[in-house]
Amino acid sequence: MADGSTYVPRLRALYDSEIRTKLKSEFGFKNDMQIPKLEKIVLNMGVGDAVQDTKRVKAAAAEMEAIAGQSPVVTRAKNSIAGFKVREGMPLGVKVTLRGARMYDFLDRLIMIAMPRIRDFRGVKDTSFDGRGNYAMGIKEHIIFPEIEYDKVDKIRGMDIIICTTASQDDHARALLREFNMPFPKRDGGES
Repeated sequence: MADGSTYVPRLRALYDSEIRTKLKSEFGFKNDMQIPKLEKIVLNMGVGDAVQDTKRVKAAAAEMEAIAGQSPVVTRAKNSIAGFKVREGMPLGVKVTLRGARMYDFLDRLIMIAMPRIRDFRGVKDTSFDGRGNYAMGIKEHIIFPEIEYDKVDKIRGMDIIICTTASQDDHARALLREFNMPFPKRDGGES
């Protein structure tokens, strides 16, 4: 930005203006530091067929970089496993950790653009929390992201998405993600 103004993602502005006060009143937090917020989003893509061809990890890294907007880290095997023909140090996947503006932009694209492109989509499970306020989900096809050009993809891969929050309880994290329009299934009480 040439005029000196800083870029604020849409979801961050929404969080600051509406979601914080709503969560504070809903759960009765006494201190503003108790209000849950997003901490980071970790994207992980395993490349199981990298055992036969290590060039596939480079292709997965390029696709992950297009999706995330930053360079991924190549994950390597910690141990040798003869049954799977895996040697120690062999590249097996890519991962990236998003924070700040990139994290909010990715979550916005995931919820508003990518998820509606999933075939037979009926929402995401609201039970995939770990007990400490972190949410994990898997995607079977990475081609749902508009940054991926379908014609140039050598193989359709899945990916894991872990959304880490500062919430201490799953209910608080679920309410936070629901305010960001995460497509959780509707409950019987009419609550979305």
